[in-house]
Amino acid sequence: MSMTDPIADMLARIKNAQAVRKRTVAMPSSTLKASIAQVLKDEGYIRDFRVESEGVKSELHIELKYVEGRGVIDRLERFSKPGRRRYFGKDDIPRVLNGLGVAIISTSNGVMTDAQARAQGQGGEVLCLVA
Repeated sequence: MSMTDPIADMLARIKNAQAVRKRTVAMPSSTLKASIAQVLKDEGYIRDFRVESEGVKSELHIELKYVEGRGVIDRLERFSKPGRRRYFGKDDIPRVLNGLGVAIISTSNGVMTDAQARAQGQGGEVLCLVA
């Protein structure tokens, strides 16, 4: 069965695992998913991640982060979707909670946060919003 939106599936798995307070969550891996996980780790939303390969198949394992029994991620939503891609120039990139959250953006220089994209003068596709 083919998946129409693997990024939305990744975000849903993270939200569902955090809702039941699981320590780790596993999903099929891709380069884009690993890049998103790296941004989440760099921004402090997850503890760690790793990619495990078994022949042709590879899995992404994400270790979730909790503070005082509560998940660090309050809001995790897909912004640009396969049916409606949303691209922004460097001056129009949306701010999440007036800078308290992070927008993850796919640019020509790779996947990065909204602040990094603004600093580099890059626009791109806003993949998801995290707060």
